Amino acid sequence: MLSILRKARLKDKEMRILMLGLDNSGKTSIVKNIMGEDINTVSPTLGFIIKTIDYDGYKLNIWDVGGQKTLRTYWKNYFEKTDTLIWVVDGTDRERIDDCRQELEGLLLQERLMGASLLVFKNKSDVAGCMSSEEIRKALRLDTIHTHRWNIMECSALTGLNLQEGLKWVVQDAKDRLFLY
Repeated sequence: MLSILRKARLKDKEMRILMLGLDNSGKTSIVKNIMGEDINTVSPTLGFIIKTIDYDGYKLNIWDVGGQKTLRTYWKNYFEKTDTLIWVVDGTDRERIDDCRQELEGLLLQERLMGASLLVFKNKSDVAGCMSSEEIRKALRLDTIHTHRWNIMECSALTGLNLQEGLKWVVQDAKDRLFLY
């Protein structure tokens, strides 16, 4: 039933993307960069922001939800009808990578996120000394994920590195997964 509903919505070429990650990972900066907005005026998201962008003929509704520890219990309120979860990882935050993994593992167990794809954006890839994609892949145990289609991409909210490629993957994955053309 869920896939039928998704197919119906995607025939209208509309997708719901949920962007989550720990605080200070760069979620809002990524969204602002994608939208062509000034990224020098970013402050912590104390709730959520919804932005809509037309991409490759699809209407992408991006839900950027705050990642502070006190807000994470509210994430479940945003799961409904999610087509793709974009999990943003701060590539420089080695101290919290275990917290990052635990939060992601908890999300992937949620029934309302079943069927959603997962794009892991390794943000701050332009910073010297950041973790490699392989380090992130191992730390998050991505190879053990068999319940969701997933991909990991290096990105930079500041330079825009791979942000458009990430959106391209999201749209192509939805087309492939849901037999759209």
